[in-house]
Amino acid sequence: MKEKTIVCISCYYKGYDFMDEMKKLGNKIILITSENLKEKNWPWHAVDEVFYMPEIKPSVWNLEHLIQGFSHLMKTRKVDAVIALDDYDVEKAALIRETFRIPGMGQTTHRYFRDKLAMRQKAKDSGINVPEFIAVFNDQEVKEFTEKISPPWVLKPRSEASASGIKKLKTQDELWEALEKLGEERHLFLLESFKPGDVYHVDSLTFNKEIVFTSASKYLAPPMQVSHEGGVFRTKTLGRYSEEFKALEEANAKVLSNFGLMNGATHTEFIRGKEDGKWYFLETSSRVGGAHIPDLVEASSNINIWREWAKIEDALLKGNHYEVSKPTGYYSGLIVALIKDLTPNYKDFECEEVVKFLPIDYHVGIVYKSKDSVIVQERLDFAAEKIHAEMLNVLPPKDKPSS
Repeated sequence: MKEKTIVCISCYYKGYDFMDEMKKLGNKIILITSENLKEKNWPWHAVDEVFYMPEIKPSVWNLEHLIQGFSHLMKTRKVDAVIALDDYDVEKAALIRETFRIPGMGQTTHRYFRDKLAMRQKAKDSGINVPEFIAVFNDQEVKEFTEKISPPWVLKPRSEASASGIKKLKTQDELWEALEKLGEERHLFLLESFKPGDVYHVDSLTFNKEIVFTSASKYLAPPMQVSHEGGVFRTKTLGRYSEEFKALEEANAKVLSNFGLMNGATHTEFIRGKEDGKWYFLETSSRVGGAHIPDLVEASSNINIWREWAKIEDALLKGNHYEVSKPTGYYSGLIVALIKDLTPNYKDFECEEVVKFLPIDYHVGIVYKSKDSVIVQERLDFAAEKIHAEMLNVLPPKDKPSS
């Protein structure tokens, strides 16, 4: 089968396994990334050409220049697919596909996987539970919402990845002050009722509209809490036959089919309301989860989401069938925290359940797996206590947030 040309777009250093797998499958890889990532350890053996874009601000490129550059590239190369490796790149890839009529997700569908206002509205219209929300365009509508829905409320950016930029507000005065501060950027936010509860994430793969693999996990410290208060990020997979897993699998399928996802990897978040026990949709994205979640998923299932996504894209381009291996049934846990030292001493954390220690500067990162869910929980608790007591750095990292 003739090699295909894949353009991978990423303003973060990620997607190593995706590009490596795509190359193994006999394709040509062109990488477009941010200029400040030149020195990163990209899979250079797999990358045939690389182009760099200057950042206007973190993760933001001049889209006109991107289109002009792509137009120049298209003169001598036939591009078969454009892949966004990060959340921030989804709209860049959609714009390129629309402009150059390259198959894949266009700008209408991409909004459901990037714009939190669009995704909430779509979920609500599709009969999916969402926390009460409102656009903040109109003062009167905001006032009516706050009179009807009791605080606290959450002011959220419509298109930030991760929990960055979220403000929790307890009074009307706090809210109006926050809206005033946003000035001309106010339309880029939405207001939502704060629902206390446990937050879960579902990581899945879709081929020709059919979900072929699902992993469901529970955050043991909600990302918003970690982002705002500093602290330890922990998540743990759920048993495939548990009531929670089945409920999340069903909710995830409803979201993806209503949102029109055809193919690829997705990361979707839900909250289980503390007061009513109901499942509420929080957000979704047409990408692989960040914060080393793919390592968690692979430890429990033996499925590498990045590599499987590459196989899906390759099968689509070449008209082949795709099938995922049967997942293994381990429980796995992930812990990541910002620490004071460049590299941690992992001596006290060594045990047979450790799958890997993650090499991240100024962070401790550990992935565990076991046949027993209780053991994974015990390991995560031990690690969290030790990190809190001896290693934790609660200063915000200087780098931009990992998405």
